[in-house]
Amino acid sequence: MTQSQGPEAQAGLPETAEAAAENAKAVAEFAANMAKVAERSQEIWLKLLQSSLADDRPMHFDPLNTLPAFAEFQQALMQNPQEVAERTLELWTQQAELWRRMTLRWLAGEETEPVAAPEKGDKRFSHEEWSRNLIFDYIKQSYLLASRHILGAAKEVGELDERDRKKIAFYTRNFVEALSPANFAAMNPEVIEATLRERGENLVRGLQMMAEDLERGKGRLLVRQTDMKAFEVGRDMATTPGKVIHQNEIMQLIQYAPRTEKVHATPLLFIPPWINKYYILDLNEKKSMVRWLVDQGFTVFMISWVNPDERQKDETWDSYMQKGALEAIDVALRETGQKSLNLASYCIGGTLTGTLMAWMGKRGDKRVKSATFFTAQLDFQDAGELQVFVDEKTVQVENEQMDKGYLPAQDMAMAFNMLRSSDLIWSYVINNYYLGKEPFPFDLLYWNADSTAMPARVHHFYLDQFYNRNAFAEGELTVLGETVSPADIRGPVYHVATKEDHIAPAASVYRGARAMTNAQPRFVLAGSGHIAGVVNPPELKKYQHWVNEDLSPETLEEWLAAAEERPGSWWPDWAEWLRKRSGRLVAARQPGAVNGVIEDAPGSYVKKRFDQ
Repeated sequence: MTQSQGPEAQAGLPETAEAAAENAKAVAEFAANMAKVAERSQEIWLKLLQSSLADDRPMHFDPLNTLPAFAEFQQALMQNPQEVAERTLELWTQQAELWRRMTLRWLAGEETEPVAAPEKGDKRFSHEEWSRNLIFDYIKQSYLLASRHILGAAKEVGELDERDRKKIAFYTRNFVEALSPANFAAMNPEVIEATLRERGENLVRGLQMMAEDLERGKGRLLVRQTDMKAFEVGRDMATTPGKVIHQNEIMQLIQYAPRTEKVHATPLLFIPPWINKYYILDLNEKKSMVRWLVDQGFTVFMISWVNPDERQKDETWDSYMQKGALEAIDVALRETGQKSLNLASYCIGGTLTGTLMAWMGKRGDKRVKSATFFTAQLDFQDAGELQVFVDEKTVQVENEQMDKGYLPAQDMAMAFNMLRSSDLIWSYVINNYYLGKEPFPFDLLYWNADSTAMPARVHHFYLDQFYNRNAFAEGELTVLGETVSPADIRGPVYHVATKEDHIAPAASVYRGARAMTNAQPRFVLAGSGHIAGVVNPPELKKYQHWVNEDLSPETLEEWLAAAEERPGSWWPDWAEWLRKRSGRLVAARQPGAVNGVIEDAPGSYVKKRFDQ
């Protein structure tokens, strides 16, 4: 070593040794974390296996009854060889073009337009490496081409029964979304980057969350969608002041405290869905429909349904009408000293309300002055994506699975998550279990995860009589000893559908509104979907709504073509309609002045969680 080389070499040696030591440390940490991953993975698989072995419910090879539909689809493919060949040729032509463009990028550094790009709103490939890196970009585009080819064939090839076609398209979409390269850790650049940067610590955290979710799901993986510790019912949501003034084995009745000196004489009773909990209507101070209505001078009552277990195994649709809706009506009228009230209902609560109003119409019962329906179906001819889960075979399987007398909340949650599996399942698998990140605290997703069970007999009746037989719309439904139809509904009706609803499609809701031939329905179409289109306070100035007094058009498209579009929330339109049916102003009422007070709102029923 020369004198001139000495200082440089001496300056470099410590740096080289330090880097080597750091590399060795990184390798050791990575190896240690991978050992933890292997150990924790084994524990999780063992718990899943133990849970599966402990489940003594009947096993079914095809519980969702998909095989008949896919057998019919296979027959359709065989009967349309030319169409299949043309679609296959188109796919391979696109794949060849993709290969050509990728070769140009690789060899010549030439920028090329993508052959396939993610659709608007598809966040699976938002990480920059999916577009910048040649290999990942090729994987992404090849997947998009193949998935669109498969989905296109499922939706269009051959002549199939419409219900079978929807089932095939739905399950094919779930299959294709499950196979997205973003869902595989070794093919996701964001996951690879995080794993290298954190030396595998992200996977250790992720598996810890998976173990906790498995524990929370009582042996079944229940993927968290938000920070479950960030919210508490009664503290962060369901905070509008009120009192529980009545309860029985299936519901509590809440009366909300007034916020004005005068209130309308006619009270308003909400019949919310018992699929999920009522506090979607009282999510927080800024989004609460309940609080907004109280501020408008309405006396508001809310049914809070029990989260059922074995004790509710004998409950039926009739008992939910009798001990739920009718009993709540009696208590609210007794509390306010009125002879009639207004009803508001949501989703399946609206379906119950429709049958209740028809029954009351048949009996000449005048206790309800008007009824409002939010995204509620009365005609189930084309009842949205949930219909893919329902046919005679699946109803039979469900009956066998509900051996304890109720449908577990996990089953209900999984069904709804499957409707949007890419957003509600796989995105959280990546974020939580691969990246090891806690999901963002979001009150709406907390409510979505606060799942409810359903009594077996109520669930069977709902699926069989409405989804399978469409008995109410056909005039063949019997409730509380009366055979009823939508035509038996009397009195003013306000009916809200939402334009992008995949649970209660707007066209289906419109058909139900038109079927109330002896009522005076006002139909309003709101922007957005099943939740955001309903829970849309005016102050947010979001979305829009359409009104049209004429319900003579046979289709929603025809009705909409002649409708007036108005900006913002539909709530003020409804409040104006409701005021005309709510009587004079009287002194504000304090909750429980007549019936007494059991406890403060939101009550104890709504706080019962299946995962605690």
